[in-house]
Amino acid sequence: MTISSAAGVDVGRDWLDVAIAPSGRHFRIANTPTIVAGLPARLRRAGVERVVLESTGAPAALLVRTLAADGMPTGVVDPRRICALRAAEGRRAKTDRLDAGLIARFALMMTDAAHPAPTPAMLELRALSTRRRQLVEMIAAEKTRLKQAFEPVILDSLRQTIRRLGEEREQIEARIEARTRATAEDRRKGELLRSIPGIGPTIAATLMADLPELGARNNKAIASLAGVAPHIQQSGAQAARAHIQGGRPCVRAAFYMAALSAVRHNPGFKADYQAMRNAGKPAKVALIAIARKLVVAANAIIKHDTPWENQKQA
Repeated sequence: MTISSAAGVDVGRDWLDVAIAPSGRHFRIANTPTIVAGLPARLRRAGVERVVLESTGAPAALLVRTLAADGMPTGVVDPRRICALRAAEGRRAKTDRLDAGLIARFALMMTDAAHPAPTPAMLELRALSTRRRQLVEMIAAEKTRLKQAFEPVILDSLRQTIRRLGEEREQIEARIEARTRATAEDRRKGELLRSIPGIGPTIAATLMADLPELGARNNKAIASLAGVAPHIQQSGAQAARAHIQGGRPCVRAAFYMAALSAVRHNPGFKADYQAMRNAGKPAKVALIAIARKLVVAANAIIKHDTPWENQKQA
């Protein structure tokens, strides 16, 4: 897709630095609801056809929601690629203003490099999934303290805290379930993902929130986004070695946990895992290989709208 003008945004907690390419214009605005609400109209008056940013974390949530409500095409780019562009241009200085300019120039040069920004519904689901992980970690920490405590008053306090955190986790899980069933499309996608061995409601919600490209990319690209694709490193006479790197950590963790479950409970994946172990593959390498199989399966299932069992028979 060819565009003639793009805006790059460097997002901060208090400020948004906006640069427009190729004109080179720059301005800074406060990251507040009232000010950000007027940004889409200002960008359209400047002829901007697409907005690109590096992050969709908490400081960027307001901007992403505002741009989505306006219908402005918005993309997200890997910060490492912006850093590589800075090095390629021979620049050493780094400021918010310069970063915004780099993002804008990158958006013009690499029009297909930025993936679509998450929708407000995806942002909500992602936030709920993150909160659930936090609660699970807090419960685990309190249970560890419970094993180490001996004073009755401390034991009682820990048990009460674990109970309250458990109740909060159940409420968050209920909201996640409701969010994944909010539309017919969401319900269908969740059902398809849950049909895959090892993938339950929690992992399905994580994939829906953090890997929306499922079904829209080829297998190599989706495995790379999931962080389970082997990347070869070789130079001169050095033997080639392949390691996984990059990708989205929460998605890689989700597929890794799904692989653990699949090799325990699914005969087919269990046999594949055991064959790799018998061939001398380390346990983690074999599990990552199973995780990649799950990624490829999920991609095909979403693409063809076919559940796991039907996919196997096709």
